Amino acid sequence: MKLKVFSADGTQSREQEFGLPTFDGDKGLQAVKEVIVAINANNRQGTHSTKTRGEVRGGGKKPWRQKGTGRARAGSIRSPLWVGGGVVFGPKPRDYSKKINGKVKQLAFSRALFDRASAGEITVIDQFSPAQPKTKLVNEIVGRIAPTGKVLLVDAPFAADTLRAARNIQRVSLQEAAKLNTLDLAQYKTIIVSTKALEAIIARVNGGKN
Repeated sequence: MKLKVFSADGTQSREQEFGLPTFDGDKGLQAVKEVIVAINANNRQGTHSTKTRGEVRGGGKKPWRQKGTGRARAGSIRSPLWVGGGVVFGPKPRDYSKKINGKVKQLAFSRALFDRASAGEITVIDQFSPAQPKTKLVNEIVGRIAPTGKVLLVDAPFAADTLRAARNIQRVSLQEAAKLNTLDLAQYKTIIVSTKALEAIIARVNGGKN
């Protein structure tokens, strides 16, 4: 599959053939969905919690006598019907994590990579090495390749100077090739990958690693 490759300063481009995976029909689409759901689920902390009427402080005394007041019967001020009372069937801490088979993860990653590349949303850059490690220069390079929209930069790994210079650009996110996942590929419409990072990604796909 041919991808557009830009020079390090983003001023020149050429097309180059890369050994990306290919797919026919809908193969792998269901795997993409399952993996994205699992990643989002695994990112949930699950620490949300509410108190039942037995856990809310106070309410041990009956607020008024059962009969003769003209008011409705009440046994506790911590009833779920009262303001400040307990919560019925409220959320409690729980584990949202989902397990996904390694082959399914691999299939989903390969399919997402293919879809992004086929749509022309993956662009390659020779390397992330601005003349000076300044945010302005990195922003100019990214602007030449992708003038608008959110952008994901992928390297293997980022040089410390480039990392510091790029992390302050609001529309730019950074990810290392080894940590790139299906969700990253799905949620960014523009992905700029260094040649070194793309080689690592292709090796990862062909090697069967997740």
